[in-house]
Amino acid sequence: MTERPPRKIAIRRLVLVLAGGVAGVAVGLAGVYGIATLTGNLFGGADKTAAKDAVCRPAVELAAKVAPFAKGHVAAVSMAKSPLQVPNLAFQDASGKPLSLENWRGRTVLVNLWATWCVPCREEMPALAALEKKLGGPNFEVVTINIDTRDAEKPKAWLKEVGISGLKYYADPNAKTFQDLKSVGRAFGMPTTLLIDPQGCEIGTIAGPAEWASDDAVKLIEAALKG
Repeated sequence: MTERPPRKIAIRRLVLVLAGGVAGVAVGLAGVYGIATLTGNLFGGADKTAAKDAVCRPAVELAAKVAPFAKGHVAAVSMAKSPLQVPNLAFQDASGKPLSLENWRGRTVLVNLWATWCVPCREEMPALAALEKKLGGPNFEVVTINIDTRDAEKPKAWLKEVGISGLKYYADPNAKTFQDLKSVGRAFGMPTTLLIDPQGCEIGTIAGPAEWASDDAVKLIEAALKG
């Protein structure tokens, strides 16, 4: 005849079974919660991406219209093929007042990153100033952002020395603007220039200098402004 287990052992087994069941329920709930959280994050991220894509889709359509004008002196401009909302670059004006691209919402801008140690940057500055003089106004501005990190007065002195006027002075002494553009694959060297629509979306990008005072450049910008 099989001996029945002592009362204490039986109770212990019951406790273990119950504990295992509770643990299983907890793991199951955690799994469901985790999946729900992950799904929420994924769909939340997808919703945000979709919203940005919707905002920037017109910029891609505009880029396709403007593409035929990317020739001659501005043939190196790469027109947007997919929606990209440009990072909200942060910088400052000549007085040190904080600014960002948000301040230009509603206007088309040509953002140019430059530095005094960059020879091609220095060479194209007069052309950028000429473009601003010709087309600058309520709907368009050439926004040149200096990223010298050592001497904040050097770029101002250089602009004065070579007689470049007509461009408002903007600077990012931490050069974070370059890193922000690099993070979205839009900064590989200097100078870096982006044509951005009124919603802050990329129309076109160029790595390297261009003759911005040329008829080719003027026609490209005018095409972008006409839509």
